[in-house]
Amino acid sequence: MFAYIVRRLLLVIPTLFGIMLINFAIVQFAPGGPVEQAIATWQGHAVEATSRFSGRGADLQNNQPTAAGQTTAGGSGVSKYRGAQGLRPEIIAQIEKQFGFDKPPRERFWKMLTDYARFDFGESYFSNQRVVDLIIEKMPVSISLGLWTTLIVYLVSIPLGIRKAVHDDTRFDAWSSGVIVAGYAIPSFLFSVLLIVVFSGGRYLDWFPLRGLTSAGWEHFAWWRQVADYFWHITLPVLSLVLGGFAGLTMLTKNSFLDQIKLHYVQTARAKGLSENQVLYRHVFRNAMLIVIAGFPAMFIGILFTGALLIEVIFSLDGLGLLGYEAALNRDYPVMFAILYLFTLIGMLLQIVRDVMYTIIDPRIDFETRAG
Repeated sequence: MFAYIVRRLLLVIPTLFGIMLINFAIVQFAPGGPVEQAIATWQGHAVEATSRFSGRGADLQNNQPTAAGQTTAGGSGVSKYRGAQGLRPEIIAQIEKQFGFDKPPRERFWKMLTDYARFDFGESYFSNQRVVDLIIEKMPVSISLGLWTTLIVYLVSIPLGIRKAVHDDTRFDAWSSGVIVAGYAIPSFLFSVLLIVVFSGGRYLDWFPLRGLTSAGWEHFAWWRQVADYFWHITLPVLSLVLGGFAGLTMLTKNSFLDQIKLHYVQTARAKGLSENQVLYRHVFRNAMLIVIAGFPAMFIGILFTGALLIEVIFSLDGLGLLGYEAALNRDYPVMFAILYLFTLIGMLLQIVRDVMYTIIDPRIDFETRAG
């Protein structure tokens, strides 16, 4: 098993390289990059104020654009950037240098790889902060949402799925399936809006706060009040995320157990005089849970990043999902690539953890033999 883990860890390197290469190539052709946005801000066409470029654009404020139509970078009279005809060539060159676009793509990509190998993600284009500091600052919010949602989903879905499998085609199975299908059909962001309207002062009750993960002055509360305030704020966002994952995992657990219950080894165990609980939890559980465990990495990463994106926006939770969304809108490439790099790395490491869990639950699985 140790040799298998080592091989899987070594495969992480070319996989990361391929993913980063593809995404780096894609963004080279995406319009509206950081240089274009900086130029648009100078020309007065940007949506946000120039203050968004705090720090990086401050030293350009003493330079004034020339009249429209003046010769721009390269001296050809035509700039490769839209809206750049009113800026002097030296200003455009200075903007490119500040964002690192004065170098060829191959050189920029190689520098990015060498820096990322040391977990040096550079600085954000628009916040004038180190990317790693931004990620560390936002990570507790996303991890809170991901861990609590995953924990609740597994604690509820597995027992419920087992009971549905044992009581298949009964009244309990019918009405619970109706609830599950309805929950699966409702998007988490729509359910979050419903929760806000009902429980967060939207129209009916005002039981839960609408935004943030903690109240103002939280650091001055007693420890028990800090814990209570934290759970008070996170209740509605977690409930919104639990709904979709809860429905899918419950049906997956039920179908997995039903498939195992119908096999011959279950009938043999019953013929030996074992009780239903012994058959269910000593034999069926170990085999049926393999497919459930297989979906854990994808589920956790989905909740942590893609699933929590709209929830973080709706509930004003300043986490990685919201950070990645804003970075994509602003073409903040260092933040975008750093988040992609970290989540890809975490996802592949969780896949290895999944394989290890396979062997713990069922020692008959030997990845070392299969790999050989």
